[in-house]
Amino acid sequence: MAKSNEEPLRILCIHGYRQSGQAFRERTGAFRKIVKKQADLVFINAPNIVPPFENAEGDSVNAADQRGWWFSREDDYFLAKERSDCCKGYEESLEVIKTAFEEQGPFDGVLGFSQGGSMVSLLCGLREQNPDSPFKFDFAILVASFQSRSSQHDILYSKPITLPTLHVFGDTDKVIQKEMSEELLPHFVNPITLQHPGGHFIPASGPQKKVYLEFLKDMMARKISS
Repeated sequence: MAKSNEEPLRILCIHGYRQSGQAFRERTGAFRKIVKKQADLVFINAPNIVPPFENAEGDSVNAADQRGWWFSREDDYFLAKERSDCCKGYEESLEVIKTAFEEQGPFDGVLGFSQGGSMVSLLCGLREQNPDSPFKFDFAILVASFQSRSSQHDILYSKPITLPTLHVFGDTDKVIQKEMSEELLPHFVNPITLQHPGGHFIPASGPQKKVYLEFLKDMMARKISS
């Protein structure tokens, strides 16, 4: 999609719950260093402000610029494992992402982490089911992702997703257990998986570096040949 085959791939990055685009960027320094020659990463903010929470002493923890892509309850609460008929804030998030595609795109791919990874799975479903979708991209990277438990999202998993995807998840992730990420895999055709021994983060050591670079090399080859 880029203007020249010599240009790096452009990837839209979707942060996790209680993060922001800037916070996500700061936490991906090692990953950004690995892919800096292959990919231009663009970070955006979710529109929904997450209410602050209290610590053990009852003090309110600073929630400045902590955001989410949707809530699983009407009282602005989100729990990844919770089956719910609610997805408050989801439509607003779609509008924000649509605007990013229009104003900062085109994008070759999308990358999402945690709730952002789940959001990317929904974007993949929208893209698969509607060829005229405004969310036009050719691959996705989903880190610590999971299938949305919102009943309103069920339809987006009803058709196999055919675009190339890389799914990254950790053996010791206490936030999104690897089983939740594995449950998402059957909805994708020929997904590539990268399982690492760590927790809830984007791994960036030697073994992972090789997988990232090979995947992006393949995506660039597809782009040039298309």
